[in-house]
Amino acid sequence: MKKFLLMTIAVIGLVSVGLAQAKKGVQTVTIKTPTVQCEDCKKRIEEHLKREDGVTKVDVNYKKKEAKVTYVAERTNIENIKAAIANAGYDADDVTADTEAYKKLPKCCQKPADGGGHGGH
Repeated sequence: MKKFLLMTIAVIGLVSVGLAQAKKGVQTVTIKTPTVQCEDCKKRIEEHLKREDGVTKVDVNYKKKEAKVTYVAERTNIENIKAAIANAGYDADDVTADTEAYKKLPKCCQKPADGGGHGGH
């Protein structure tokens, strides 16, 4: 019985160490998304990033014009995430939106300077 108890404690200890190491690989970043206009933009970016390998959680706040992204560092990085947002047609920090993807966005999701935007979308 004593050996079983020691083995159980050892296994729990190893699992705990493994989980602690796994947690270190998970990071959350906030990326400025200044061209996000509305709920449709939010959904578009969130759906686009959910397909990105390593991304575990995405929350776009179009009122604050930012995206909080949680990801596994061993599978992706912040530059890949910014590129994915740009490929969806939106600016992400210092990465400019892909021109062709931006042109395909609905008019309400484009910048007001380009004739886009909306009134309470």
